[in-house]
Amino acid sequence: MAQTIQPPRSYDNTKTGIKYNRTGGSGSNFEMIGWLFMRLSGIVLLVLIFVHLYVNLMVGDGIQAVDFGFVAGKWADPFWQVWDLAMLWLAMLHGTNGVRTIINDYADKDGTRFWLKMILYAATVVILVLGTLVIFTFNPCPPGAAAELLPSFCSAS
Repeated sequence: MAQTIQPPRSYDNTKTGIKYNRTGGSGSNFEMIGWLFMRLSGIVLLVLIFVHLYVNLMVGDGIQAVDFGFVAGKWADPFWQVWDLAMLWLAMLHGTNGVRTIINDYADKDGTRFWLKMILYAATVVILVLGTLVIFTFNPCPPGAAAELLPSFCSAS
């Protein structure tokens, strides 16, 4: 006796009233590009993160040296600004794409899926904008600040 198994999410569940109708293709390669992005960004992120950890924890005095002055000195070099920016952007876009995939897989209703993704995209934009501003506008010795509020490595001029 042969038994037919319905493809996932192609049936009409009368108990919940939810009809799954997501079998039609959109005609674009967006999902394939997203899949490829996850693989490539994952590889690049591994390099970025392990170099970041090595430089911050192993080089010099180790973890004891990581403080405000260490970060200020590191971000004084444009190379490390770009490095940390690339790490921020790739990690956020990689994570956002992963959560977007989870939302698409598990949110049943179109409206729920839409609003969850809008919240995800808004949070991603806010974090990327704020993170980018912090990296490029960070100044440990702001001009005109009171001398007692400045770190010890800033000249009180």
